[in-house]
Amino acid sequence: CIWSDWIDMTYPNASDKNSGDYETLENIWKNYPSWECAKVENVSCRSEKFPNTSIADLGQKVECSVDVGLICNNKDQQIGGITPMPVCLNYEISVCCTPNHPECLPTPSTPSTTPSTASPTTTSVSTPRPTTTPTPTPETPSSTTPTTTTTTTTTLTPSTTTTSGSTSQTTPT
Repeated sequence: CIWSDWIDMTYPNASDKNSGDYETLENIWKNYPSWECAKVENVSCRSEKFPNTSIADLGQKVECSVDVGLICNNKDQQIGGITPMPVCLNYEISVCCTPNHPECLPTPSTPSTTPSTASPTTTSVSTPRPTTTPTPTPETPSSTTPTTTTTTTTTLTPSTTTTSGSTSQTTPT
């Protein structure tokens, strides 16, 4: 929420017992029609003459709420406390508002209403039937045996046989 400055629109009339100080939200809207406040989140009230003293310590009967703002009636005041006369002090109010801007407002939920019609009640009873589910067989992982290849090299040494008067022939040994 965004806090307003201190607002002081009315001043209590000391000679009128039916007077008082009325810094109400309604009065604020009447006097400041451009005031953009979609929702009052919080309020703070103080005496103009004693701004650092809490309202509770002033000894006056004052309402300061988010519902109405500030109301102080002269007729509700007693002699004593901080004032020598049974008259309201002059009060100020600061209002913390959610501005009336779409980006600041919560998304409204739209209630939906559906007409209800009486319909006959149907009761159904179902009898469970057994079902057969195949049990999966675990797969046996295949294994591979390494293959060893042995290469044998045989070298043949040629042998020469010489026969006189004939051709030479090579025979493997």
